[in-house]
Amino acid sequence: MRILVLGSGAREHAIITSLRSEGEAHEIFAAPGNAGIAQDVTVVALDANDPVAVASFAQTESIGLVVIGPEAPLVAGVADALRERGIPTFGPGKAAAQLEGSKAFAKRIMTAAGVPTGRATHAATLDEVAAALDEFGAPHVVKADGLAAGKGVIVTDDREAALEHAAEYLGTGGVLVEEFLSGSEVSLFFLSDGDTVRALSPAQDFKRLRDGDEGPNTGGMGAYSPLPWLDEGWGGEAAFVEQVTREVAEPVIRQLDAEGTPFIGLLYAGLILTDSGVRVIEFNARFGDPETQVVLPRLVEPLSRLLLAAASGNLEDVAQPTFHDTAAVTVVLASEGYPAAPQVGRPITGTDAAASVAGVHLAHAATAAGPEGLVATGGRVLNVVAIGDDFGQARSRAYESLSKITLEGGQFRSDIAARVS
Repeated sequence: MRILVLGSGAREHAIITSLRSEGEAHEIFAAPGNAGIAQDVTVVALDANDPVAVASFAQTESIGLVVIGPEAPLVAGVADALRERGIPTFGPGKAAAQLEGSKAFAKRIMTAAGVPTGRATHAATLDEVAAALDEFGAPHVVKADGLAAGKGVIVTDDREAALEHAAEYLGTGGVLVEEFLSGSEVSLFFLSDGDTVRALSPAQDFKRLRDGDEGPNTGGMGAYSPLPWLDEGWGGEAAFVEQVTREVAEPVIRQLDAEGTPFIGLLYAGLILTDSGVRVIEFNARFGDPETQVVLPRLVEPLSRLLLAAASGNLEDVAQPTFHDTAAVTVVLASEGYPAAPQVGRPITGTDAAASVAGVHLAHAATAAGPEGLVATGGRVLNVVAIGDDFGQARSRAYESLSKITLEGGQFRSDIAARVS
């Protein structure tokens, strides 16, 4: 196939890496891509958030499948424009993408579908925020209602800090104040063609900047998959996935379909395993980052066939995906100052040596080709992705690889997947 992948981050690089691993003669384009992606496929100077530009390019180039990576093009209606021209597209339309674009919309859908989640109040003023904070008590959870690149959430015992965070986002659509839920977090991806649902393997990511889950929330500092501790209390991964599919994914997909907004693409369920059972923290309308980097390398079936089946409405003809019995770990290298004020333009060296470590590949997130080599262009710069026979081997490979990369002021967590090693 001729495939177009929209996006410029490590998630998109991971998708492209998986597509290229199939051994089939795909011709892959990425828009706009990054320096690492440009080493693997053809990059196109295209505004991924422009529905007309993307649809025109896909039609002119006879693209057989478009995979939309980030959330912004989805909320901008890029998938709608593509489908209007009959181009198979993996990614929900603008209306269904509100599942991620609006936390309030997602809460309403969950309530209508009977999906277990925490209590929440939508607030449009600081007085309403303050009242909700006092109702739910500490720790305080405040979320921007709209898109915030994974950084619109604060969890804090400091009431004033919660109010300050709310004030930052009140002018852009309000905020949600939620009750705090305690437990282990799990990310679980579901492919959907608007009717049928197929689950992938679960992963766990690390949102806090520093070791021990300290520091501010980020877009994600690392992840691992699978989750062997699901054997305890859940009867194993298969039983857990079956339960969440039945109680969360299928009801949500049915509800969206009933409202005339079928969800075609990747439903990301951010879950927390409380003493009272599974609860949904959030939904995203696309592959998670950095979880995609550890889920896709373990996938047995060709990714392109799964995505095309979902995009074409034929997912019922595809069996539940299976995964290799290997361990995958990814560690994010971030710029100095991330997430508040990342320093950009600094050189990156040692990537060739890092990629030469056995079982390791790099997924570029924010890199560009400078006159003297790679430079960092954003907060999360690249991911070291390591596969191993077990988590001890995978972690060892990941951190050995990371030690070979130099980025002035670069920061990373040293405890990714330590729990399972």
